[in-house]
Amino acid sequence: MTLKTYHGSCHCGAVTFDADIDLGQGTLRCNCSICVKARFWPAIVKPEAFRLKSGEGELTLYQFLTKRDKHLFCRHCGVRAFGIGQSPRWGEFYAVNVTCLDDVSEAELAAAPITYLDGKNDNWDTPPQETRYL
Repeated sequence: MTLKTYHGSCHCGAVTFDADIDLGQGTLRCNCSICVKARFWPAIVKPEAFRLKSGEGELTLYQFLTKRDKHLFCRHCGVRAFGIGQSPRWGEFYAVNVTCLDDVSEAELAAAPITYLDGKNDNWDTPPQETRYL
């Protein structure tokens, strides 16, 4: 495992963070309604690997269904830079939107493995049949 500290932000820069991520461990693409509509592409990190640097008061919380996951958006630009969740697979986690990492290279993103999740059907262990649109 090779952790690298990335610096990230929302589009307008009101929300900034640091996260220790090993992109070689993979990223996720999910077909659930919010991930598809927001085009969310996260890497999962433990809470201790995430540090919000600025903008806590600029975040707006959105929750739905179980209201277990915290979908956070910048109230100014609307970008979802990260979210906070709880799952049997990962325990408590931060889902960091890799497209919000300011110092990630295109080569790093292109090389990051992607695991596809079928959140639309609440079938988290089997990828959806169609993934090309994700």
